[in-house]
Amino acid sequence: MSISQVILVIEDDPAMRAGLKDNLEIEGYRVICAGSLKEGRKSLADNIDMILLDVMLPDGNGIKFCRELRSMGVSQPVIMLTAKGEEMDKVSGLESGADDYIVKPFSLRELLARIHAHLRRRQSENLPPAEQVKIGIAEVDFKRHTLLSNGKPADISTRELDMLRYLVLHKGQVVSRDTLLEEVWGHSEEIITRTVDNFILRLRKKIEPDPANPQYLLTVRGSGYKLIA
Repeated sequence: MSISQVILVIEDDPAMRAGLKDNLEIEGYRVICAGSLKEGRKSLADNIDMILLDVMLPDGNGIKFCRELRSMGVSQPVIMLTAKGEEMDKVSGLESGADDYIVKPFSLRELLARIHAHLRRRQSENLPPAEQVKIGIAEVDFKRHTLLSNGKPADISTRELDMLRYLVLHKGQVVSRDTLLEEVWGHSEEIITRTVDNFILRLRKKIEPDPANPQYLLTVRGSGYKLIA
């Protein structure tokens, strides 16, 4: 593991923050700590590789902050840390652009395993055979993180791009929701599979001539989705 990997911890509980810092440094990471969103924003200027983000902070909501990060083009993995465990909180966190969601109190071993998995996945991400692909009415440049829909620039989030990349790499194959959750989000919990459906709908609006009657990103009833391009 490279000591150059930097993790930003945004957590307002001093004991939790100190504990995470000590244990992550033992693992060989460099750790930057922030006790508020204001401090966290200042630390974004550093060359960070991952963000551990508490949901409830004294100056704002971590879910909204994660959405803000993604809108700014911040693509580093984000793991949400929260005492909330309800299904809706998980869905909201992941749909805001978070890569993972872990509920306090959590096992340090589990957290470290998820950190390792997301950093490894990020390092080993492969672009499709062609960095630029055309799908329906869309032209996608994976390297530049851009998408043209009917020749006009369209917003596309990091998570949408990751999902589209995975579908392109498995073009013509049926990919289940669970597989997408595991490979794109690092999750496999069935209770949040509808998150995948929401992202599929967003992609269809960008690539399909008629999103209500898809020709390229198809639903295979009872199995998942298949990209034909």
